[in-house]
Amino acid sequence: MQEKILILDFGSQYTQLIGRRVRELNVYCEIYPYNHYPAIDESVKGVILSGSPFSVRDADAPKPDLSLIKGKMPLLGVCYGAQYLAHYFGGEVMPSDSREYGRANLGFVDSSNPLFKEVSEHTQVWMSHGDTIERLPENYKIIASTADVKNAAFQIEGEQTFAIQFHPEVYHTTEGTQILQNFVVDICGCKQNWTPDSFIETTVNELKVKLGDDRVVLGLSGGVDSSVAGVLLHRAIGKNLTCIFVDNGLLRKDEFQQVLDSYQHMGLNVIGVDARQKFWDDLAGITDPELKRKAIGRDFIEVFDVEAHKIKEVKWLAQGTIYPDVIESVSVNGPSATIKSHHNVGGLPDKMNLKVVEPLKLLFKDEVRRVGKALGINPDLLGRHPFPGPGLGIRILSDVTPEKVHILQEVDAIFINGLKEWGLYDKVWQAGAMLLPVQSVGVMGDERTYENVVALRAVASTDGMTADWVHLPYEFLAKMSNEIINKVRGINRVVYDISSKPPATIEWE
Repeated sequence: MQEKILILDFGSQYTQLIGRRVRELNVYCEIYPYNHYPAIDESVKGVILSGSPFSVRDADAPKPDLSLIKGKMPLLGVCYGAQYLAHYFGGEVMPSDSREYGRANLGFVDSSNPLFKEVSEHTQVWMSHGDTIERLPENYKIIASTADVKNAAFQIEGEQTFAIQFHPEVYHTTEGTQILQNFVVDICGCKQNWTPDSFIETTVNELKVKLGDDRVVLGLSGGVDSSVAGVLLHRAIGKNLTCIFVDNGLLRKDEFQQVLDSYQHMGLNVIGVDARQKFWDDLAGITDPELKRKAIGRDFIEVFDVEAHKIKEVKWLAQGTIYPDVIESVSVNGPSATIKSHHNVGGLPDKMNLKVVEPLKLLFKDEVRRVGKALGINPDLLGRHPFPGPGLGIRILSDVTPEKVHILQEVDAIFINGLKEWGLYDKVWQAGAMLLPVQSVGVMGDERTYENVVALRAVASTDGMTADWVHLPYEFLAKMSNEIINKVRGINRVVYDISSKPPATIEWE
């Protein structure tokens, strides 16, 4: 039985980050809404309560049932979790005189307490709350303070219940990983045996049992998630897996053949389908981004359905769903079984009367890459930037035509190849070009031109939820601009997008 830490989510923007930090310690954990978590069994070694946008003083504040947890196993309250443990058990939480937000330093640390083993006296932490714990219940002991926050951390005497008013999971808490390790390893006693190799061994064995001799079909995209899912399934069921890779006419330059070649080198049974014309025809005249997405999704289902029906006796549809997709589909206000449609092949399982298998649904993105590396997948494929499901269709900010696709493919190829040649590709989370519905005046030779504008975009991120624009060298941007304007007919102006997310999104549509 896989030992685990449960993380109860109260709606904090940082909850997934707590999960990722625990997983980085090679300790398995699962995230659930505070009001909808599984039965506590012997596999659960400890519980973490997340932060929350709520105040414990709100009338509708989340109130978890901790009757089978508190005092019975190790428990760590973070931010809202800490305030809940104080407020509802005899203490007092009040609005703070000044909002406690940002960097702070612990002035007092009880280094004899197991939660703060090997943590420095004046270590930096990150606060993010409008309330503060004014008074602790009688049997609660302060184990850390800052200059402004007396009750920055506490333990309940006689229990393995700990709480901290700061966020150990964020980068700004410099020894946050040490604090989490103290909790999950020393206090909870987790063995740190959750590794890529252990995941592969367990998952392949489970897939063998679950799928038996059944046939499975998988839609490949050329991205990391579907590729790793394909190799895992291939290890489990071999020739009973058939992969379908559809060219929707919105891929990058030469991508269809390159991806097909790389999959065949992996030994996967892949069917390549050239459906470019169908997608282009059905996108003709559509400018609304959401209508474009729906048309692309609908066409993919139709093409995939036709190809899948050519394979006899298929019983399962495999999908590259990863853990953030699963978490985001279950809100704190109540469970929902609906995975976001743009992540998966929405509607296909019902249409084809297939059962769904999702071998990566327990993994975060960085874990998928580590598993892929352990499976021996080509590093170039594992290191690929994310690419939107609708492809270049949502990077053409007007109606889609084959001519516009060709122009954008050429621009994109120059930009992406340039990033690789200059050693910048791996420093960027995602990069691409947008073809704008704007024409501008230019001069080429002695002639006046009136042609298209293209915007380059490169962002740094860890998970795509927030992103900063990348400060690419001016010399590089100048080289890209010159090369694009000189080599791509139809472009006479290049701009660089310096917007961050939020408020902007990574894609323009």
